[in-house]
Amino acid sequence: MASQLFAICFHAAQPSTLARFWGGVLGWDAVDGRGDDIEILPPRPDGLAGFRIRFLPSRVPKVGQNRAHFDLTSASPEAQRHTVARALELGGEHIDVGQRPEEGHVVLADPEGNEFCVIEAGNKFLADTGFIGALACDGTQEVGYFWSEALGWPLVWDQDQETAIQSPDGGTKITWGGPPVAPKTGTNKLYLELMLPVGTDGEAEVARLMSLGASRTNSLEGDGSTVLLRDPDGNEFSVRTESR
Repeated sequence: MASQLFAICFHAAQPSTLARFWGGVLGWDAVDGRGDDIEILPPRPDGLAGFRIRFLPSRVPKVGQNRAHFDLTSASPEAQRHTVARALELGGEHIDVGQRPEEGHVVLADPEGNEFCVIEAGNKFLADTGFIGALACDGTQEVGYFWSEALGWPLVWDQDQETAIQSPDGGTKITWGGPPVAPKTGTNKLYLELMLPVGTDGEAEVARLMSLGASRTNSLEGDGSTVLLRDPDGNEFSVRTESR
């Protein structure tokens, strides 16, 4: 059985500040995590996102644009304006990443400079997702195929080297924009954390992921219950080998 997406993690200079921001924007509740990290959870256990968000204390510097960012959906123009206003109130800011004036989405950054978009109402591609419509990534077609196999999520888009996957249960999509892919510089500020289903052999699952194209890394801090890997595009991710 494939690993499950447990969390999307942020390396954070101030985890509590970032957790307060994202909890406020999303309406998620904060809880204590492992050690000094903080987690925010969807309002109900079966929330459409299908994962939690973790904020881990780190000195990892931000270099250029992140390779991944959230696309937040809007049910109406008023809802989009409300999300933008709420983000600004909590410490976010408008940023320019080259978006064109005619584009309907709004590009913002959280208090530590992590980019995200508030998508305009009526976006059909994200209509069946939830508030976090997508984790939008800069990446190759190959890495989209890797993550489809790694998580057991089917491809819901595969055209012109752009790919997207989504859990069979629905919820947030993960997308990759295809070439050109910017060179990777340093450790990613955002990364995926996987968890093994109950009864899964950890060594066998790591071997499966590596057979799909993953490789080992020591770029992230971890403990004996966490295996640290890179996907085919060099993005760090972790696999928790004990259930929670």
